[in-house]
Amino acid sequence: MEDLARLAASVTALPASCGPVRLVAVDGHAGSGKSTFAERLAEALGGAPVLHLDDVATHQELFTWTDRLLETVIGPLARGAAARYAPYDWTLRAFRGERVLEPAPVVLIEGVGAGRRALRPFVAQLLWMDLGAEESWARGRRRDGPAQAEFWDGWTAAEVRHFSADPSKPFADLLVRQCRTGYEWRQPPSVAA
Repeated sequence: MEDLARLAASVTALPASCGPVRLVAVDGHAGSGKSTFAERLAEALGGAPVLHLDDVATHQELFTWTDRLLETVIGPLARGAAARYAPYDWTLRAFRGERVLEPAPVVLIEGVGAGRRALRPFVAQLLWMDLGAEESWARGRRRDGPAQAEFWDGWTAAEVRHFSADPSKPFADLLVRQCRTGYEWRQPPSVAA
């Protein structure tokens, strides 16, 4: 098991990648533990902000939100300005309110597709939650319950299409695996260019 403080220290040593920000992407299959890991890493970083892609994706745009994210979040951060975006409410099926994301020294972006091709030029480090698709999806289905079964059926098909067209794992800087009492990580066998 690795110490998250050690990973946090290595993240803060990275050069800025998005204006003054070190943008760290946490990607992996739905249900792989991205949100929990990102929150724990953020805590180890002294309270780094976390952008959850669940706030960006919608029922109609499970994976086609890239332009909106680039315009409302990545662009402002790259200019050293605060990003302003409306989070999506999955229950009401609408964007609600406004959130402000300041250009902190480290910003975590977590969610399926966080390491996509269009975002990688802005990412200082791409972390992949190393849990297989089927096991991840089973965890997600258990978490969300039977009421979300139909959604999960559509989601898994969309996720397969997304990663087939725009894989993140081959570009990961580190593969992260949840253990009983924490996390371990390692470099992938080969990092793609």
